[in-house]
Amino acid sequence: MNLQSKYSDLMLNLLVALAISLVVNFSYVLLLIVEQKGEGQPRPARASVVTRSEEGVLHVSPDGHGYIVYGNRDSVYVPMQRIRRMDLSDGDRLVVDVVAPRRYGAHPVMNELRMRNGEEFDYSTLYNRPSRTSELTLQLIYYLVVSFIMLSILTSARRNYKAGRFALHCMGCLVAAAALYIFAPVREWHSGQIVLNFMSGHIFDYMLLLKCSFAVAVSMLYGWVYVLNSKQQAVVMENERLKNENLTTRYNMLVGQINPHFFFNSLNSLAMLVREKHDDKALTYIDQLSYTFRYIIQNGQSTLMTLDEELKFIEAYSYLFEIRYADKLFFDIDVDDKYRSWTLPALSLQPLIGNAVKHNTITRSKPFHISIRTEQGWLVVANPKVPKIEPEPSTGIGLENLRNRWHLITGRDIEIIDTDKEFVVRMPLQKPVIG
Repeated sequence: MNLQSKYSDLMLNLLVALAISLVVNFSYVLLLIVEQKGEGQPRPARASVVTRSEEGVLHVSPDGHGYIVYGNRDSVYVPMQRIRRMDLSDGDRLVVDVVAPRRYGAHPVMNELRMRNGEEFDYSTLYNRPSRTSELTLQLIYYLVVSFIMLSILTSARRNYKAGRFALHCMGCLVAAAALYIFAPVREWHSGQIVLNFMSGHIFDYMLLLKCSFAVAVSMLYGWVYVLNSKQQAVVMENERLKNENLTTRYNMLVGQINPHFFFNSLNSLAMLVREKHDDKALTYIDQLSYTFRYIIQNGQSTLMTLDEELKFIEAYSYLFEIRYADKLFFDIDVDDKYRSWTLPALSLQPLIGNAVKHNTITRSKPFHISIRTEQGWLVVANPKVPKIEPEPSTGIGLENLRNRWHLITGRDIEIIDTDKEFVVRMPLQKPVIG
């Protein structure tokens, strides 16, 4: 994957993480908007709030809720949240503002704390804490980071995708979420300050667990969709790559087969036959040359041909070389008849014969033999290595194109055995489908 693709994936994960963070903190955003909209507007006085001037003693029950009990046995309810936020303790003597009960028979509720243990309560210490804007910013950043890390872990499975591999990434995502959970920014009950979750003394916060679980669930869902989509895109791109490679291979194959060098050599051989008045050979040569070019042009776009058709082409093609290298080049063909109906990619033998002739010395004193034979479902092309004194430059493109084309069409690979004395190429034939 190139740098541009990595950058695109990074930006996409970042944008999705930001969206998840905004959804998780939607209530914070909405509350902040409402508060800013109502900022500066006078709040209506609550007629039901009255100040109870006498002191009462706070009694805190085991479940965290409390009641202020007065001498006449009256009581005022104190919510657990206010006890924790104001750091009140059992036995504190309090003077408070009271809100009348909303229904008959219920306890009045503490609204404001005026005095504690004979001293005026200082609200400045209570409200000297980060603003909601700061808290919202921290929450947005935290869930942005959490979501981005989880998305990065999940979407990294998009290449060479397998279900088991994605499951492992999901496990890694859960481990990362659990580790990040303990570092979540939360507001401490007593001081109102923003601290890390593991420092709050109340690590199992249900609201925090709910938000983190939502972020994990959305990240996994997106990761699953993203991986499947990326897999589909990879298949499409691979198909396009194979198509382009196939077209390029065919083009290179045709260029390599109908090149001026081969064409001029063929014309020179034909001219020699005409000059020497070998009329019958000249006519045969023209027929074989015509068949060779017609086969290349007609079957250059084909995928599979039978071995019998390919061998007929090789007979014509080899005849052109035999005329050119009279009594110096020989083709030893030993093919079992049962394999003649088996198939192989068209024009597979031509580049092998061309390379053998191109890179080896062919003389009358040392005749050159090219062997074409079948061995247990394989077509084998072999020739001895007799390097030229001035070797022809080799790019290896023809052999590589043959390998790629064979794998593309048949799904199997050819075998190349290159030793000091011999060069052998083994190609698996395909059994014809009967049906």
